[in-house]
Amino acid sequence: MNFPLTLAINTLMVMILVMIAFWLPQLNVYTEKYNPYECGFDPMGSARLPFSMKFFLVAITFLLFDLEIALLLPLPWATQTNNLKLTLTTALALISILAAGLAYEWFQKGLEWEE
Repeated sequence: MNFPLTLAINTLMVMILVMIAFWLPQLNVYTEKYNPYECGFDPMGSARLPFSMKFFLVAITFLLFDLEIALLLPLPWATQTNNLKLTLTTALALISILAAGLAYEWFQKGLEWEE
């Protein structure tokens, strides 16, 4: 009985928050809100400059590899477990996936900044 009640309450809260997020920004619509703020000065140019997709791809690649390496940080403490063979196999699999991802990015020239 607790699970359906919890699910219903969570669904109701999500729907209420979505409706508030949908209706609230429409109450205060004015053009000054969308202008960029430059310390009291009039904007010298457009604040909507094009974004380099290459930088975005390098940043996402860095975040993914950083996350995978962060998964390996508790490995020295994991060697104290009873099932050392499974722990080391899992770590080797994670390192292999990391190396395969790095090789794929290298061959696809995802790490090259200039073309």
